[in-house]
Amino acid sequence: MNNIFDDIPEDLHSEVFESLIDSDNVRIERIISRGHTSPDAGWYDQDNNEWVIVLKGAAVLSFADKSRVNLKAGDHINLSAHEKHRVSWTDPDTETIWLAIHY
Repeated sequence: MNNIFDDIPEDLHSEVFESLIDSDNVRIERIISRGHTSPDAGWYDQDNNEWVIVLKGAAVLSFADKSRVNLKAGDHINLSAHEKHRVSWTDPDTETIWLAIHY
């Protein structure tokens, strides 16, 4: 048995993406951020849908239509395939732990 909050790296100089399950139809990953954001240039424009929940910490997602969504622990959102988005802020003082399901 594993725990989603175990094995958090001390050194988070870069964001951590860990695949928990990867099959033909679904990929589940744990993402760990601390002050990380998407690259300044471009948007995430994924071929699959993504459902994501913040388990710990906080983040802000920005969208190509200039809307923003603030997420705190327990908040979740479904991102449709090709819905252009980016992570514009994550809490710099604590880990933000995400669970992302790509389907």
